[in-house]
Amino acid sequence: MPFLCDVITLFPEMFNAITQYGITGKACKNAIFQLITWNPRDFTHNNHRTIDDNPYGGGPGMVMMAQPLEEAIIQAQTRQIKLGLKNTKVLYLSPQGKRLDHETVKMLSNLPGLILLCGRYKGIDERLIINQVDMELSIGDYVLSGGELAAMVLIDCIIRQIPGTLGDPESANQDSFTNGLLDHPHYTRPEQYKGDYVPEILISGNHAHIRRWRLQQSLGRTWLKRPDLFELKFAQGMTREEEILLEEFKESYKSR
Repeated sequence: MPFLCDVITLFPEMFNAITQYGITGKACKNAIFQLITWNPRDFTHNNHRTIDDNPYGGGPGMVMMAQPLEEAIIQAQTRQIKLGLKNTKVLYLSPQGKRLDHETVKMLSNLPGLILLCGRYKGIDERLIINQVDMELSIGDYVLSGGELAAMVLIDCIIRQIPGTLGDPESANQDSFTNGLLDHPHYTRPEQYKGDYVPEILISGNHAHIRRWRLQQSLGRTWLKRPDLFELKFAQGMTREEEILLEEFKESYKSR
């Protein structure tokens, strides 16, 4: 069975970017995952198809109403239950949510499916979050116009973890963050470009030396660019090899 992804959104057409293009488009075509959208406007009970209203207590902006969102979620849950899924998680893409990281992506990719809720305007009625949402997720400490872009980022992250999505099954295992470090530098043909050469070690054919160089570069890049990740990765200490490689990297960096 494909990974089932039901999305509650006011702009279903935006998700054509996921289902028709790139790696995710190919995965959708190959039935590795299935994406269905539900528009809350289709679940309104008034002639104007109203899905938002002024916030209680005053203030700028509008708030999405609970009723049409809840009915859309229930329809999505009913669809997934008919296909054999039970207790599907409902995720709300929100700047107030837990920040998305690789461990969360891996955890979600092991589920059979998800229901994603895309908010708009000032947000959604808090009562819906309390009663229907299992997890709030954020893709960063900034505000978007809506949850659609965040949902697409999440879907892309998840789908590339599902077996069969990538041509080389090792690709996902060697991405940045999979081992808590940033990825090492990559090079391809030509060997010389505008006076810059590929590091000799990468064309040496010595796989043991290449492995050590790549590990050293990952260590050094993480130390330089993401000290927060570095501290988290090595809170319990480093291996002797990692210590030596990092010291060599630091010395090389200082001498530049």
